[in-house]
Amino acid sequence: MTATFDLNERPDYDDVLQRIADYVLTYRVTSKEAWNTARNCLMDTLGCGLLALRFPECTKHLGPIVEGTVVPHGARVPGTQFRLDPVKAAWDIGCIVRWLDYNDTWLAAEWGHPSDNLGGILAVADHLSQKRVAEGKEPLTMRTVLEAMIMAHEIQGVLALENSFNRVGLDHVLLVKVASTAVTAKLMGATREQLLSALSHAWVDGQALRTYRHAPNAGSRKSWAAGDATSRAVRLADIAMRGEMGIPSALTAPQWGFYDVLFSKTNKDQTIKPEDERQFSLPQPFDSYVMENILFKISFPAEFHAQTAAEAAVILHPQVKDRLDDIDKIVITTHESAIRIISKVGKLANAADRDHCLQYMAAVPLIFGELKAEHYEDDFHNAHPAIDVLREKMDIIEDARFTREYLEESKRSIANAIQVFFKDGSSTEQITVEYPIGHRRRRAEGLPLLEDKFRDNLATRFPAQQCQQIVDVCQNQEKLEQAAVQDFVELFVI
Repeated sequence: MTATFDLNERPDYDDVLQRIADYVLTYRVTSKEAWNTARNCLMDTLGCGLLALRFPECTKHLGPIVEGTVVPHGARVPGTQFRLDPVKAAWDIGCIVRWLDYNDTWLAAEWGHPSDNLGGILAVADHLSQKRVAEGKEPLTMRTVLEAMIMAHEIQGVLALENSFNRVGLDHVLLVKVASTAVTAKLMGATREQLLSALSHAWVDGQALRTYRHAPNAGSRKSWAAGDATSRAVRLADIAMRGEMGIPSALTAPQWGFYDVLFSKTNKDQTIKPEDERQFSLPQPFDSYVMENILFKISFPAEFHAQTAAEAAVILHPQVKDRLDDIDKIVITTHESAIRIISKVGKLANAADRDHCLQYMAAVPLIFGELKAEHYEDDFHNAHPAIDVLREKMDIIEDARFTREYLEESKRSIANAIQVFFKDGSSTEQITVEYPIGHRRRRAEGLPLLEDKFRDNLATRFPAQQCQQIVDVCQNQEKLEQAAVQDFVELFVI
């Protein structure tokens, strides 16, 4: 007999929510490597945001919703004069950080950019620290910010290890929203119940579709989507802190929960097939693994699956720059994720379309020997038709080993290889780059270049003396950790 009612027994919170909450509330970071990497991540993330301020398409989004709004103890947006409420400040910081696709990356079954969470973390910490000082209390320190970054990286990264949200059409900024919700609620002083409530709302919330990252709709929303997600997290954390009840089985509720609605495959009549029911896999406990293994974008502002292709193209540049008209074909050997996300042919409509095109990101350094943010803009692309000529000569091939080692925990390579063939039958050697300069395996080589990148980005916004003040704090682990948050952020105000 078919039931004519629902059994209304309120369950305990879903296990995944409880594991995240308990990690945030109880875990103590002891890894020296994680603390040091978080410091470098902070530097790089802020630098990426400062560089983005050179682009009007980014800066048009910044500032208060209502011009002239005055916010007591307002959070500052680095590189600007804005003082905003923490929700809008998180949006703005997240927007500038992600705009140029130049901040850190995590690659697994899902991918994303865990430093996107700095939008919510820094906005909330700056506001709260100013408020504490005004009340005669001790300020928050930057060690608290670094700890929140490590935890946000871990939540986003571990959830991404074996759970592919892109395969069901969801964008990875969902994980930014969840991670930012957890750590900003903690910064606000959430109890376990409040933190669980906030997390449940993050999963129940509307989730972004990936369509703005893919042909034929790739566009600039992908540059502010993470800012939107980390900002929404701050709002949800605030709602929970006001006593809003949670949704305990937000993930597992039959028919209405996240798993059944958004994480299970459906057949043509949209009924859920039991054999396809899916739940998250958490293959390891939360600790500091993700921060320790994070991938930095050092050489190129490019989607990370193309970083090694761009590096290989730079190596080949001297051999091909004077023979562009003689090229017959270019073979790029890559991994499955790169093919699924960034391999595209046809007209590229805008800068956001170009910085997610493997062929474009290989063609530019083959021709010019470098790849910069300006190279995606319309003026540059329109002035150099040779780029599209080379794109049309490219064949994309998957290497099964590249695909396999991309997912192997001990390797996590992001391999690409390029070989150029000429009309006379000759060819270059095949240049293979398996690990980009920002990989953990190349840390010793990469960190000095990361610091150079930070200095260069600072110089786009501040005079030399201010740049040096910032560098002096950021290069000293103890000095940075002890700095009051509001004093540190003040260094970035113009």
